Amino acid sequence: MKKWECTVCGYIHEGEEPPDECPVCSAEKSLFVELVEKTADQTTAPQPQPEVKPTLLRRMYAMASTLIVKHHLHPIMVHTPNGIVPMALVFLLIAAGFSLPLFETAALYSLVFVLIAMPLVGFTGYVMWQQRYRGALTTMFKIKICASIVTVTLLCTLIIWRVVQPDIVTTASTGRWVFLGLSSLLVGAVGAAGHIGGKLVFGSRKG
Repeated sequence: MKKWECTVCGYIHEGEEPPDECPVCSAEKSLFVELVEKTADQTTAPQPQPEVKPTLLRRMYAMASTLIVKHHLHPIMVHTPNGIVPMALVFLLIAAGFSLPLFETAALYSLVFVLIAMPLVGFTGYVMWQQRYRGALTTMFKIKICASIVTVTLLCTLIIWRVVQPDIVTTASTGRWVFLGLSSLLVGAVGAAGHIGGKLVFGSRKG
C-alpha cells in the first residue's frame, strides 16, 4: 500500500492515489508526495551551497522563529482571545440584564487586553504558518486569516464604540442589541480561528 504525505501539514494518506483534498488542511491533491523508503545506494551526499551571511535582522527573526515553533508559543498565545473574549461577552450580558456597570467595565478592560495581545498572537501565528505549513494558502488557512482579521476589526469597533458611548450596554436601546450582537459575532470569529488551529495542531499527523 502506497503512502502519501501532505507537504503542507504532514498528514499521511494510505492508498493507490493521494486524496483529492487533505482532510486536515484542505491542501489540493498536487501537494501530496509519495513516501518512498530510500536504500543506501539511493542516498546522495548534499551539494554544498554558497554561504551567504545573514543580516542581524534576519538572524534575530530566525532565532525568534525557532523559539516560537519549538515552544509552541502560538497555541499558547491564542488562549488569550479564546478564553477572555467569551468571558467578556458573559460580563456584557450580565451588565445588560441586571444594569450592573461594573461588569460592563470589566468587559471593556478584557477586550482592551485582548486587543493589546493580538499583535503577538498574529506574529506567532504567521511564523508557525511559514515554518510548519510552508505558507500554504489553502481554504482552512484563508478562513483562519479572515477570522483573525474579523476579530481585530470587531475588537476595535467595540472598544471605540464603548469609549464614545459609555452607557451603550447599560441603557436600553436598539444600539445595545447591536453592540451585543457584534460581541457575539466576535466570539464566533475567535472560536472559528481556534477550532481550525486546534484541528491543524492535533490532527495534522496520522500513522
